[in-house]
Amino acid sequence: MKPPIKEHFPLKSYNTFGVEAFARFFVEIANEEELTQLFGHQRDTTLNPMLVLGGGSNILFTQDFDGLVIHMTSDNIRHEISGTTATVTAGAGVVWNELVWYCVNRGFGGIENLALIPGTVGAAPIQNIGAYGVELGDVFVSCRVFDTQRVEFLTFTKADCRFAYRDSIFKHEAKGRYIITDVTLNLSLTPALNTSYGAIESELSRRHISNPSIKDIADVVSAIRTDKLPDPATIGNSGSFFKNPIITVQQLDGMRTAWPGLDFVFYPVDTDRVKLAAGWLIEQCGWKGKRVGDAGTWKNQALVLVNHQNATGAEIYNLSEQIIHDVKERFGITLEREVNIL
Repeated sequence: MKPPIKEHFPLKSYNTFGVEAFARFFVEIANEEELTQLFGHQRDTTLNPMLVLGGGSNILFTQDFDGLVIHMTSDNIRHEISGTTATVTAGAGVVWNELVWYCVNRGFGGIENLALIPGTVGAAPIQNIGAYGVELGDVFVSCRVFDTQRVEFLTFTKADCRFAYRDSIFKHEAKGRYIITDVTLNLSLTPALNTSYGAIESELSRRHISNPSIKDIADVVSAIRTDKLPDPATIGNSGSFFKNPIITVQQLDGMRTAWPGLDFVFYPVDTDRVKLAAGWLIEQCGWKGKRVGDAGTWKNQALVLVNHQNATGAEIYNLSEQIIHDVKERFGITLEREVNIL
């Protein structure tokens, strides 16, 4: 049976910014059979355009969506162990942090640094999510996708996904064509822990942990994120709103010369490039904790834009425009949004 399609559906509880928006049509998909049923016959052209919505943690609605919103709800997780490798497959509707702890509790290492990232598994490859020196692409094997044009299921390998920093094929030429139904990762029972990025080492030291486990790392990362980032259940936000800009070492040297009194916050990418902390740049422009109406930046992390209560998506977007302008004006750096703007 074809899954029921609802009309004029409210999306406020389906986006972590908590902004008011409505979908012209809305459908929940629990399994692959329902996808086939939805697309297997000539689909009504009035249902276009199409938007696949997971946890709504990487989207800002600036207006109603005049098309079909597909909400993936498949939440199954399974794994196989071969030697010291665990292959884990999770449905698109699984909450990402639940997958992290599923793996941590079983001793599967590799995604513990990605604890408490908001959103669902199906959205993870689109953004190539990452935090504290680890990206999804580091452990990614494949994802199963539904091709809405050819009405068939395919498998995308890591190479097919063309991962880059917070980027993938799904944000460009494949945008809107494929629906991710599950993701498969290769994790390790003997992982090499990554503790050098951000505040992980100092927090481990504060806790007097000298030989951390993957659970220790996940606990510490969760604590750091909780301290720095607001809970969407309390105040609307989508986590980091902007990408950390990547520049050359030569550019950094020039900026240090131009502003000798500033201690630039950056992380090495390779021998020729560094990643500047976008939150630090925004803070230097006076935006940390600033509020414009009900839109603002978070008091503990300028990289996070928040909805204090009744901000519209357009008001949050306009705030981001002001921030981009000010950072460009002062440092000559053009910030790029991580969040998908609709």
